[in-house]
Amino acid sequence: MPLTYLLKLYARLLAIAAAVVLLCVVLFNGLNAVRHQFWLERMPDPLMRWLASVPLAEEPYQWLSAWYGLTVASPEDLALPPVLQERLAYGQVVATETPVGVWLMVQTPAGDVLRLSFDEPYRDVANVLSELVSWYLGPAEADQRESLARQLEHHLGVRILWPDDGHALPGGAVLQRVSEQGLALYRESPEGPLNALLQLDDGALVGVALPAPFSPWAWPMVLLLLLVVGAVLWLALFLGVRELDSNLRKVESVAMRIARGEMGARVDAGHGTLVERLASAFNGMAEHIQRLVQVQREMIHAVSHELRTPVARIRFGVQMIEDCRDEVALKKQLDGIDGDIQELDELIDEILTYARLEQGGPVFSLREHSVTDIVRQVVSEQQVLRPQLEIEADIDEDTERHALSDIEPRYIHRAIQNLVGNAGRYARHRVRVRCRIDDDNCRVDVEDDGPGIPEQDWERVFTAFARLDDSRTRTSGGYGLGLSIVRRILYWHGGQAFVCRSDTLGGARFSLVWPRRKPEDAVL
Repeated sequence: MPLTYLLKLYARLLAIAAAVVLLCVVLFNGLNAVRHQFWLERMPDPLMRWLASVPLAEEPYQWLSAWYGLTVASPEDLALPPVLQERLAYGQVVATETPVGVWLMVQTPAGDVLRLSFDEPYRDVANVLSELVSWYLGPAEADQRESLARQLEHHLGVRILWPDDGHALPGGAVLQRVSEQGLALYRESPEGPLNALLQLDDGALVGVALPAPFSPWAWPMVLLLLLVVGAVLWLALFLGVRELDSNLRKVESVAMRIARGEMGARVDAGHGTLVERLASAFNGMAEHIQRLVQVQREMIHAVSHELRTPVARIRFGVQMIEDCRDEVALKKQLDGIDGDIQELDELIDEILTYARLEQGGPVFSLREHSVTDIVRQVVSEQQVLRPQLEIEADIDEDTERHALSDIEPRYIHRAIQNLVGNAGRYARHRVRVRCRIDDDNCRVDVEDDGPGIPEQDWERVFTAFARLDDSRTRTSGGYGLGLSIVRRILYWHGGQAFVCRSDTLGGARFSLVWPRRKPEDAVL
């Protein structure tokens, strides 16, 4: 995986995580602020309506006035904002936070506003509810307490429990506080609701299960956060998959264009994308296919011309045989036909060799072999074929010490032989084969004293079927494939073939350069 794409992916994941955290914090705080306000007004609703239903509540509940500032006044006297007045007029319980606590207000049937001030709303409301239960049940007769308790439960929104009905009593610390103060608030679990234990005037114990406290982690909130996280992750996954799908569609589109014959189409996947390597491999494949198609077209065109001349000569020779009157003329025509057939055989061999090398190369089995021995063998063979020329091998002592190289001997022999044969075809008197090998590279230079090659044609000579003299006679020799074969052989050895002018002999100098040792990860 590309490092750039990995870094971009990592940055995106961090951004997604930050966005999820930020969104969850905003939603959590914002929604819980609304929920807390709603709870703050719904939790004391039964208490406030109970107090509002009592005429002149501050008189019978003087202890509420002393403890929690119970007041009953008109909205104008309390200087309430119009919004709060409107809500109170609708019969809602209103809670407002002040610097000294929370005000709970409700409108009485007479149109006044009953207000209580709490420092800790949940604990204070629980304390007031417990005191009211004790205040009403305390003086009541024992046989009336059950019915009165049901009425209090209905109006105050609490559950009244009798220990003698199987309700478990709390621990000794709570009982100790009840015996001392007559009322104790406690929790059965750290996050659970408050419970109250009361001792009535006759010593009877009464339990009060109070409303649940506000929980910021209520299951609707947790479910909402999970839905938000899931939605953000789905969106991120959708965008990531869409980007990958877009890149793959680019590859698909280019593949379809190539199938329609647009061989020059290429994939532009951009830098640092997940399919960057796929696009690079696809473009390499497309270039290779385009080159093979072009080579095939050129080969078909050129082969049709190359085959036409020897075939025409064979046809002409066959016709001449019919007119031969003596053995000498007959033998001359047969020798000519045999030469033309030999020329066809050599041409077909060149074409097949070039086709194998162009279409992916033969199965090379590189092995350690002496390059200097191959050079000497080629020089010896060419000297026999061209006795009129001086063909020499230039090999120094340092090269002899590094003569062994990882090569395919048969193809390296073919490459050097093609160069020496090509030089011998154009040389006037002399051809020199210079071999230099060091720890890393092998180099073979073939020079001649012929007319040389114009600089503008140095690259064209390696093109298949390219011949600078445009002659197709036997005297010119060659089919324009020899140098193309040389370049492909060097390509499959990981090297290069190029041409320049010889500084010493004045003609052309063809050079072969390739690595002496095969790379460890090379696949040939």
